[in-house]
Amino acid sequence: MQDTKERLSLLWLFALLNYLYADVLALYSFVGSPSTAPHLPQWALLGSAVLMEIPIAMILACRLLPLRANRLANIIAGAILTLVNGFLTFVLPLTNGDFRDPTFPAYVFFATIETVCTVIIIRRAWNWSGVEAADRPARFASA
Repeated sequence: MQDTKERLSLLWLFALLNYLYADVLALYSFVGSPSTAPHLPQWALLGSAVLMEIPIAMILACRLLPLRANRLANIIAGAILTLVNGFLTFVLPLTNGDFRDPTFPAYVFFATIETVCTVIIIRRAWNWSGVEAADRPARFASA
């Protein structure tokens, strides 16, 4: 049976792949018509880079951080990405008309999966106790 660190790391990897593929599809819709592609300012590109670095870093952090720091990092990172993703996908398009974009249904599909995944990460981290680690025998115990 996998322990919580491994499961959280796997969930972050799953979320990351969904984020990346949704972005690839969005970029693919602009291929052939670069004049309609959004030209983002440097602060927006930096913000996107920081947001993508969170799940990338969490894959490793889940494996390396001790229990308390791990729980806290997963709850905070999961909450940040859930809120940002929810806002960018479900609130912002309704206020500026982006829901008419032909890629919107696919983006909402991925965003829903991403949001469910980060909510599961938050829930698992919230309910994570140190009992699991204490009950498991050491993997590399010396004989």
